Amino acid sequence: MLLNRLLAFLSTLGPIGKLPAPGTMGSLIAAILGALIANHYGFNILIIATILACVIGLPMAQAHFKITGKKDAGEVIIDEVAGQWIALLAIPIPPSLSADYMIWLAVAFALFRFFDILKPGPVRMAEQLQPNALGVMADDIVAGGIAGALIWLGSMAFNHSAL
Repeated sequence: MLLNRLLAFLSTLGPIGKLPAPGTMGSLIAAILGALIANHYGFNILIIATILACVIGLPMAQAHFKITGKKDAGEVIIDEVAGQWIALLAIPIPPSLSADYMIWLAVAFALFRFFDILKPGPVRMAEQLQPNALGVMADDIVAGGIAGALIWLGSMAFNHSAL
């Protein structure tokens, strides 16, 4: 029971999930944290952190459901962290916190939020896979993947080479 409480708490990033617009706040914090991880520890560490967020997000979201009974609670934002970090992986320049990187970071944030909020086709289908933790995580993972793909395409249009 203690483990479920800890996982549920972590699924909301503590108090951040209780803020107004928790999905947007979670995505914003994830974007900043992801940029800092990549800049200070390297791109490979961001890849590992992204995989971990995707994998541990499932039991976190499930623990929150067990405790609260809410299937897709707005305060659960580990899914936003995972999806936002997936989008960040496509930024085409090294994470040096340069002006160019910050522009791509803002684009990644905006595109991820766009697809996460509007849930077009594949995002909605992923959300409906199962009405539990898998669906909670899947829609944000797909939204992050679509955002990342568009960033990659944009980087090709602007003649940047992808990481």
